[in-house]
Amino acid sequence: MACRGCGCGPGHLNEDNARFLLLAALIVLYLLGGAAVFSALELAHERQAKQRWEERLANFSRRHNLSRDELRGFLRQYEEATEAGIRVDNTRPRWDFTGAFYFVGTVVSTIGFGMTTPATVGGKIFLIFYGLIGCASTILFFNLFLERLITVIAYIMKSCHQRQLRRRRALPQQSRKAPGRGAAGGLAGWKPSVYYVMLILCLASLLISCCASAMYTCIEGWSYFDSLYFCFVAFSTIGFGDLVSSQNALYESQGLYRFANFVFILTGVCCIYSLFNVISILIKQSVNWVLRQVGGGCCQQCRSGLPRPRRNAVMPGNISIETDGAMESDADGRRPSDGRPPSEEVISMKDFLTANKVSLAMLQKQLSESANGGHRQPDAQCRDSEFSGGVGAFAVMNNRLAETSGDR
Repeated sequence: MACRGCGCGPGHLNEDNARFLLLAALIVLYLLGGAAVFSALELAHERQAKQRWEERLANFSRRHNLSRDELRGFLRQYEEATEAGIRVDNTRPRWDFTGAFYFVGTVVSTIGFGMTTPATVGGKIFLIFYGLIGCASTILFFNLFLERLITVIAYIMKSCHQRQLRRRRALPQQSRKAPGRGAAGGLAGWKPSVYYVMLILCLASLLISCCASAMYTCIEGWSYFDSLYFCFVAFSTIGFGDLVSSQNALYESQGLYRFANFVFILTGVCCIYSLFNVISILIKQSVNWVLRQVGGGCCQQCRSGLPRPRRNAVMPGNISIETDGAMESDADGRRPSDGRPPSEEVISMKDFLTANKVSLAMLQKQLSESANGGHRQPDAQCRDSEFSGGVGAFAVMNNRLAETSGDR
């Protein structure tokens, strides 16, 4: 099932389709399990709240001699006022410049708290086009932030690894004189592990959340647990809207608080986004390991004709990643090892993406560079000393971590 190009039968899937279907099935099971847990935790509370509300509604109707229909009609009018941004408590205007700036921030960041929504037809039409460009630009910003964050983390970890090798006297004298060259001595081919990067991102996200929660507890009056809950919902761009910061009309040190709120949300969203993408690597590795176990029943004859394993194919306790050498051809136009025609023939988009192992975002970047005068090809020295480029989340981390490196 998991073998690429397996010819055991027409019902067999290649590795990419098998990974996609397995991940889709796991997500469906994850959704079903989550629905069962939340239903068991929240359903009884919902029924109790509904019962208490019906009792209060009946008591209020009897006390003030109001019919139930009249009272429900008034409550519907209040719900309409609430949707328009009208509150019983003293809250700040929703559509002044600062309120509108807060709104567009939740739009382009895809948080979408829902406490402010456009009510006019013109506002709804403008939101569609504004969100289309804004969300795409913000996702690009998150990817570029992820690229720089992974680079900084890798540089720091590489420096620590180099210092550790010096203490153990594992580096030669030449590498001590040129500490910046990563290919010297024990640093040849070294890249940070995804587990350490994930740990650093977890600690950074936790630190930001704890600091922000302390601020929200003091200024908003929430409990510390509710503040942590709000931080995760906001930083992960889930944005339920049950708790929303900076909504009161007046705060102590209001300008400073709103600036700190903006900084915390921006850095928190960037860190959580980076953490999610690193975790996705581990999920992909786990799916690959499951496919290898399931595909272990393929006949030996079919296995012998398969190309080398793709990157991110992992085994528990011993992660092994190899380069798809069978999918690559020499630069001088020789026939690739899989027997396909030379590169001057027109190939399909699927073959192009597979042979070059690029995401759609990297393809977009390549097309843009070609339109601006040709694609820049990195030289061998750049490949040795720098990380490979990319725009998409997977492409950004491609070849930057030990578990996604093709030259281990």
